[in-house]
Amino acid sequence: MIEREVSKLLNARLGKKKALIVVGARQVGKTTLVRHIASNFIGKNIIWNCDEPDVRSRLENPTSTQLKQMIGNNKLLVIDEAQRINNIGITIKLIVDNIPDVQVIVTGSSSLELAKGIYEPLTGRKFEFKLYPFSFGELVAHTSLLEQRRLLEHRILYGFYPDVVNNPGDERSRLNEIITSYLFKDIFTFGNIRKPDIFDRLIKALALQIGNEVSYNELSKLVGINKETVYKYIDLLEKTFIVFVLNSFSRNQRNELKKSKKIYFWDTGIRNAIIDNFNSKELRNDWGFLWENFIISERMKFVSNTGKYRNYYFWRTAQKQEIDFIEEYDGELHPYEFKWNPKVTAKLPGTFSSAYGDYDFKVINSENFLEFIK
Repeated sequence: MIEREVSKLLNARLGKKKALIVVGARQVGKTTLVRHIASNFIGKNIIWNCDEPDVRSRLENPTSTQLKQMIGNNKLLVIDEAQRINNIGITIKLIVDNIPDVQVIVTGSSSLELAKGIYEPLTGRKFEFKLYPFSFGELVAHTSLLEQRRLLEHRILYGFYPDVVNNPGDERSRLNEIITSYLFKDIFTFGNIRKPDIFDRLIKALALQIGNEVSYNELSKLVGINKETVYKYIDLLEKTFIVFVLNSFSRNQRNELKKSKKIYFWDTGIRNAIIDNFNSKELRNDWGFLWENFIISERMKFVSNTGKYRNYYFWRTAQKQEIDFIEEYDGELHPYEFKWNPKVTAKLPGTFSSAYGDYDFKVINSENFLEFIK
């Protein structure tokens, strides 16, 4: 089994008399992770799979007495795919408050229903963790740095979903299966998507625009829906952990773009599968954008997996001066530029340093990237 970095954070929170909530896209390994934790847990454990109809019916409105009877002498309770249960937050609250010796771990593939069903009832009673596809660092720890460096271009093309990584030679069919059977399931189930063909056009448009500023007005005209629906669909894609949005950084300088956004995919393999382009680097005109997407998503995985917190931005002016990525933490800005070619150089734009100070500016390339993402 490939060890997940976030498991260290999860194990450190066991026994704190709070529920542990693990969220992430479908097929990223949530069930495998919690089963592994359960197998090493001292004491009896029980796993309830909420895809089972009888489990759902028993958990929807139980009393604390019924829950005690169902849990019995078990000390660890895993509730898998909890977004399937109505009012699941109330049920978990009853367990945390009335059966404090039981550690509850909850998984969910969508924050759509979890947000409505869990977060408010469990205020002050939970720790939340996000699980993403494998990270580059996790694969290095499982094999070797040499092996993963050799596979770097391959990983950028096909991504890091566990089923893809674990089935070399069958990557394209595995990615297509994830997209067609799993990835958008919660969006269609909970998001009230009435025209899947329009949603399909939108996500393809987003996949073709990674690394570029995204105009919701232009997307609405391109896809044929109003701007409010574009906002709704992109919000759904964020809440099901398929894409993430970077906002532009601005402190009210007149020439800065203040409301611009860039949208990236958590997994570049998913992005390439959506547009059905797995051509090698030499045959692509989007490799620079793919590299940028890969590095940013890997950095954000690393920060999340190690329990750190950051604010993320990009920066651009009307004169097209730009910085690919800015992290804000500890009261300071940390600007980065991403270049695949190690021979390509860049410097901090003078407009930025004049407005905000001469911060340490780094160029991340295909030779020095490991220090940035691991």
